[in-house]
Amino acid sequence: MKILIVLTSHSELGDSGEKTGFWIEEFAAPYYVLHDAGAEIVLASPKGGQPPIDPKSEAPENQTEATKRFDGDDQLKALLANTKKLSEVSAEEFDAVFYPGGHGPLWDLANDQESIKLIEAFWKANKPVAAVCHAPSVLLNVKDANGEPLVKGKKVTGFTNTEEEAVKLTEVVPFLLEDELKSKGGIYSKKGDWSSYIVKDGLLITGQNPASSEAAAEELLKSLQD
Repeated sequence: MKILIVLTSHSELGDSGEKTGFWIEEFAAPYYVLHDAGAEIVLASPKGGQPPIDPKSEAPENQTEATKRFDGDDQLKALLANTKKLSEVSAEEFDAVFYPGGHGPLWDLANDQESIKLIEAFWKANKPVAAVCHAPSVLLNVKDANGEPLVKGKKVTGFTNTEEEAVKLTEVVPFLLEDELKSKGGIYSKKGDWSSYIVKDGLLITGQNPASSEAAAEELLKSLQD
């Protein structure tokens, strides 16, 4: 079982002057779920090397068992510092792909041609695709075999408009993920803000927010074990 995890390379939070990147919990929790189940995991990002960590995800109130484990895991930190470039990986090498969120993907992965081609290749090969929180944005420009948006007619979730309002970034982000998923024809659903919620539609798995990341990875494992 070989799984690709794709992280953002984008570090600027729009014009706010603040930093963004990937959210540690959304990477660490799925990584350990998959790693502890015996999966071989490869990390990639658009630019390769060290992907930026959203500094807010390091705040004390955002720590979980998975982030605490990450803090003490020098081996994983070394792996993270040397992600492969997206252009160097191929769907043929892997059984599934997982995209952690954080705000970064809204700016780079949503429009990244290498990422789009990669997801289309996974989909064409009937391999699971999972994304959590802001990472379902990576699906927005992906097409299915008929040239239709991949999410059209599929059940999906992702970071909600009200969650974006709660973190006061509605005016900073390039788009609201909930609105965009709906505009592409996705059958969008959600639960209360910050509660764990995942949606599975065939081989497509999406999670609403950081609290959903572990459940999304567990669902991905089930898909691979079926």
